[in-house]
Amino acid sequence: MNSSEIKEKLSNARLTIATDAFVEEFTASVSFDKRLAHYDILGSIAHATMLSKCGILTEEECTQIVSGLNEISALITSGQFSWSIKQEDVHMNIEAMLIEKIGVAGKKLHTGRSRNDQVATDIRLYLRAELAFVVKQLNRLQWAIVDLAEQHVATIMPGFTHLQVAQPITFGHHLMAWFEMLSRDQERLTECLKRINILPLGSAALAGTSYPIDRYLTAQLLGFSRPSANSLDSVSDRDFAIEFVAVASLIMMHLSRFSEELILWSSAQFNFIDISDAFCTGSSIMPQKKNPDVPELVRGKSGRVTGHLMALLMLMKSQPLAYNKDNQEDKEPVFDTVDTVLNCLRAYADMVPNITANKEAMYVAAKSGFATATDLADYLVKKGLAFRDAHEIVGQAVCLGIETHRDLAAISLPELQEFSSLIAADVYDCLTLEGSVASRNHVGGTAPEAVKSAILAAREKLVRLTSND
Repeated sequence: MNSSEIKEKLSNARLTIATDAFVEEFTASVSFDKRLAHYDILGSIAHATMLSKCGILTEEECTQIVSGLNEISALITSGQFSWSIKQEDVHMNIEAMLIEKIGVAGKKLHTGRSRNDQVATDIRLYLRAELAFVVKQLNRLQWAIVDLAEQHVATIMPGFTHLQVAQPITFGHHLMAWFEMLSRDQERLTECLKRINILPLGSAALAGTSYPIDRYLTAQLLGFSRPSANSLDSVSDRDFAIEFVAVASLIMMHLSRFSEELILWSSAQFNFIDISDAFCTGSSIMPQKKNPDVPELVRGKSGRVTGHLMALLMLMKSQPLAYNKDNQEDKEPVFDTVDTVLNCLRAYADMVPNITANKEAMYVAAKSGFATATDLADYLVKKGLAFRDAHEIVGQAVCLGIETHRDLAAISLPELQEFSSLIAADVYDCLTLEGSVASRNHVGGTAPEAVKSAILAAREKLVRLTSND
């Protein structure tokens, strides 16, 4: 095969004028979609095998194609493959090289398919593989959270609403809230995989193909659950990619919320936690500074992924059926989303085990905001008072505490009885932080025993997830 022939663009048969040099560069996608090369070759090998089984290619042609594709794969892996903008994309670059290597048999590979169903297959193969890596990093972070929570099942801290001290909770309970968020993310990823794992190959350009192909065989060879049901939808659908980026956006939103709390808690004003120096940086001008750069950067990157979600939604919103060149713009947002969420999960999974809690500062903060006020109201309700009346009485007691700079537990019994004769000496059992926390011993509660049960259930869940991988 003449090398000059191979240098001609394989898709230029209809055009009578050479593509403008700028347009050629502007429309090419090989600079970023070469990332799909491994999956493109996997799909081509399965396609050639199916064509051979269906009698569309001879066994010898199939052998030549598979051998040639494996050689190309080795060249790409070793960095010796020469990518060309002239061939536009990853598909045509690989096919051109295949033709150069094996001749006529290489020209037959594209029988019964189009770049439209080819790229849709490549992206699904890519996302299926990357999603597995995302799940593993997410599970690593979940394990780290559970391990840290187990160390702090009885560590008392303030729980907040409106960033104001609300009720005492345990640090372990707070950490397990993060675990639950990530558990829902893991479930979403599992659901997302079901819709990713459907084979578009065989839909050809938009209408299917007249060749007697076996799409079920191709699906089996590539590990897809089934072939897609409609050829028009198959080549134009990017729902699966948008869904993945939507799930990734939720993961990043959760990580951003974690980040906000870690940033606040590590400040001198809170002093609840210390993040290992390995995950912080100093200041170029202020020698005393220790900046929580990892949480801050993760918080910032959440906007990046949400932006990719918006970009993909806008990309698809006005497209008529079937494939349009617009869809070339789907890959970079997906690739960057994968990279970003993987890196952020990895950073967090490495960082969380290196967080140290300042138990004393947490305890003091929990005492400073009348955190047991609700407990006093509940105490009065249990004595027979209507909750709204109890609410008013406790408000009066809090006002006394504010005026005299005392926590509720420090107010004497006679003083409390001024507000209600129902108050007796046993009131102090619920006014202490320990008593307040221990009283919430039910599923989902903050009591140490309840947190221990939640941690046990979380460990069992993670073991099941790991064994299913």
